[in-house]
Amino acid sequence: MGVRLNVEIIREHVRTPRRGRGLGLLQPRKKGSTEGWIRCRCRPLLARAQVEPSPTLLSTPIWNSAPRGKQYCSYSVRWLRQTSQRCWSGCELPIQSRPEPTIHVDAFLYDEDFIDSLCEEGKMSRNYCMVCGSHQTAPLGFISHSFSLMELKFIYHHVLPDLSGKVLVDVGSRLGTVLYGGYLYSSALQLYGVELNGDFCQLQEMIIKKYQFTDRIKVLHADICTQGSLLQNADVVIMNNVFEYFLDEAVQARAWEYISHNVRKQGSLLVTVPSLEESLSGLQINIQLSPWVEEVPLNYDVYPEKDIDREALEQIHLYKIL
Repeated sequence: MGVRLNVEIIREHVRTPRRGRGLGLLQPRKKGSTEGWIRCRCRPLLARAQVEPSPTLLSTPIWNSAPRGKQYCSYSVRWLRQTSQRCWSGCELPIQSRPEPTIHVDAFLYDEDFIDSLCEEGKMSRNYCMVCGSHQTAPLGFISHSFSLMELKFIYHHVLPDLSGKVLVDVGSRLGTVLYGGYLYSSALQLYGVELNGDFCQLQEMIIKKYQFTDRIKVLHADICTQGSLLQNADVVIMNNVFEYFLDEAVQARAWEYISHNVRKQGSLLVTVPSLEESLSGLQINIQLSPWVEEVPLNYDVYPEKDIDREALEQIHLYKIL
């Protein structure tokens, strides 16, 4: 069988999706050669694709330098007709096509609600792993440490009062969204962002300079536990998932102790996500909320649109310092 026919066989079977993304073909290195490049597509090329020879493979794969510095396994394409390959992460490239995994369910016996209940109990799954084919999967959790545009508008238009002449401090300012929103949506006298990550600080400084926000925004590259004076004079302090995902419990407890000792200006406001009760639960800490703050009820129905994420809005809590 000629080289052209062999290459067409590979194109037919290698490029057709199999379990996961399978193996992908790059063109032979030189005209008339039966040797081609095979790469694994089941991972985003963070590691090299390793093709293990099956018992019928006539030669052991050899590592070679590939385009753009990547590494692929090269071997004679004619052997693909006799065997299947398995990449390092377990995906397969069989010679014959395989349909996607399918579960046959009798709709007369099992309606959609019953299937949903089985999935919730972990007895059935609607998903499968594209790498190994396992049905033991779970949804990923998503967490944001920045407010969305909708949440920023909600905070500045419906949560906070008029901020004319007021000082706002964002603890853990990250990309600076609270600062930019405060500049555009409020009349705050000064907006301070305190951020521990130097790269985030540089990014914020670049944006502030580019859009000429320097007259009212200032970013401090510092640990909030060194900014007692700033916290003591702030009229509004905003904290969005600040400590929970970055510090161990002991350090979290010390940070909250510092916050509670310094955010004491009577009548000042504290905006948190999630609630203080949730943030402090599970920590070995002795902070009594009732003598320190009073929660202010919020109206989460200000946006009647159906596409509004009400659950996200309900994570925002406002407290008044007593």
